[in-house]
Amino acid sequence: MKTTLKKNAVRCLFAITLLLLTSNCTNTGSANKKLIKDYYAAYEKKDWNMLQSLLAVGFTFSSPNDDHIKVDIYKQRCWPNAYNIKRFDVDKLMVEGDSAFVTYNGWTTSGKLFRNTEYFKFKDGKIQENVCYFGPGISYPNNTKKQGE
Repeated sequence: MKTTLKKNAVRCLFAITLLLLTSNCTNTGSANKKLIKDYYAAYEKKDWNMLQSLLAVGFTFSSPNDDHIKVDIYKQRCWPNAYNIKRFDVDKLMVEGDSAFVTYNGWTTSGKLFRNTEYFKFKDGKIQENVCYFGPGISYPNNTKKQGE
């Protein structure tokens, strides 16, 4: 009888531990998904203060045009694009621990489509790094697709 109780207690403790670990990972994943959605929302709202509040100390941005630039250069080079962006439609969002990949369609205020994939790293509940991989879009001469097509 005692052996059966011990086995059941161990199983129960194991199940509770797994549940707690899974719950913690889910909460982190949900928090990181929210950071990403808020990041894009800041561009849609043209709200630099909102965006900056999401960025960790030491944030860097990289792209085919930028190599680990700091937030002040990011604001100077990249933020002005916010005024040409109407919205982002997230196509894929995959979060694993403190990193995530996002593929989205972006729409300019003139109705043109651009598509990028971005890799995010998180630290202490903020965005530590964003690496953007440009896809086809507004910088491509053959892009004639308009919003809604």
